[in-house]
Amino acid sequence: MQTLTVEFDSDKDLYQCFMPFVKQGGLFIATTQSYKMDAEIELEVSLPDALESSTVTGRVCWITPVGSQSATAPGIGVCFIDDPENICNQIEKTLGAKLNTDDVTLTM
Repeated sequence: MQTLTVEFDSDKDLYQCFMPFVKQGGLFIATTQSYKMDAEIELEVSLPDALESSTVTGRVCWITPVGSQSATAPGIGVCFIDDPENICNQIEKTLGAKLNTDDVTLTM
């Protein structure tokens, strides 16, 4: 299993990558590296103002390839499948009411 380290410097960056519409939560990871659908990935996630990173296991649930015709950055959507540190809840608490806005994201 591959490990990716992801650091969010601000709530805005986190909001743009969070995927609240998937059952257990997930994140969009901007990358030009190639991944296969359903590949299992371990994420080391540093949230804004967090002292330590959290680990979550996920599965690639969508791919935006390099050179796609949309204006979206290339990357992968990773759905959480094993979240022992409840990172999804931490993200929802961090973002709070912002989750109900119509601000543009890197996700759907």
